Order: sequence, then C-alpha cells, then structure tokens
Amino acid sequence: MTPNRHNHSVRQSSSDNDAVLDAVRDCVMAVGVRRTTMTDVARRAGVSRMTLYRRWPDVRSLVGDLMTREWIDVATGAMPEPRAGTDTRTRMVDGLVAGVRAFRTHPLFHKILDVDPELLLPYMLDRRGASQDALLELLGATLREGHADGSVRTTHSERQARAVLLTVQSFALSLRTMTDEDDDELNCAAFYAELHTLLERILTP
Repeated sequence: MTPNRHNHSVRQSSSDNDAVLDAVRDCVMAVGVRRTTMTDVARRAGVSRMTLYRRWPDVRSLVGDLMTREWIDVATGAMPEPRAGTDTRTRMVDGLVAGVRAFRTHPLFHKILDVDPELLLPYMLDRRGASQDALLELLGATLREGHADGSVRTTHSERQARAVLLTVQSFALSLRTMTDEDDDELNCAAFYAELHTLLERILTP
C-alpha cells in the first residue's frame, strides 16, 4: 500500500504546485511581475502565505518556476509526433520553428516583455535558468536520437544542444527587432523560413 500512498502524494503535490503557478500566472497577467505579491498569489491560490514560503522564497522564484512550466509546455507541444517515413532531424527542425512561433505569441512572454523585460536579461547575458537547462535536456535527447538514426550530424551532443538553443533563443527573443511586416522578404514568415534553413544546414550530416 505504501507505493500507492506515495504516488497519490506526488500527484497531489504536483496538482497543488500547478494551482499556485496558475495563480502566479493570473497575477502576472493582471499587473506584471513587479506588482505581484506573495499575498496576491496566496489569495488567488487559496493557500496561506506560509504555505508559499515553505516552497518559494519570493515572487521571482515563483515566476521562474512558472516560466519553466510554460516554456517546457510550449517546447513539448510544438514537437511533432514520430511517424513513419519522417526522420528525427525533420521532426526536430519543424518542432523548433513551431516552438519559436508559439513562444513568441505566448501571452505570458508578451506580458513580461512589455512590462518586466529586465526579468529576462540575466538568462540572456549572465547565466542559464531552469527552463533553459530543461530545454537543453530535451534537445540533447532528441539530438542523440538523430545521431542514432543518421539524420543529424554527429558531434558532442551537449555542445550541439547549446548551439541550437542559442540559435532558436535569438529568434524567439529578438526577432521583432529585425522584422518589417510591410516587406514580404523581411516579415516574420520570411524569418521563420530562414530559421528552418539555418537549422537544417547546421544539423544535416
């Protein structure tokens, strides 16, 4: 019986965390990160502040976990399912371009970019965040699948994953500084096609 109780506890904890992160998302979407307080989150989540503080020291750590959850959902949701006749590189490139599209239209990303852009700077300039580490794990696993089926250029998988993330991250975060939607050769669609070509060329054996 102990494993069943443990599994129930794990599921319950995950559900409780999701409820808190949902509350954080609602607060951030309403007022931004800087104006969100632990009291606001606790009220929306229906828990005490002490319950929050046992798991998260402050709002920024809550937002960090929220971003990790949301960005990983975007990445995994964008990756096509394996299908006969489609190799790993094709799935990976299509999924990465779709992921950049989805990320750039994500409401939370837009809110942070418009209201609290400084929140993103440490992860662009100084250090990796938990969401980037999680994305690197996903990329590394997929790249190794591509190495095994011969569709991806074989090299050091961790370095390759980091280079791919640097590439797609630059498009996800900075694309709007380079686009001109009045020009069909410089609009978002044209740059997504360019990203597809770049990824194909750096991953093809």
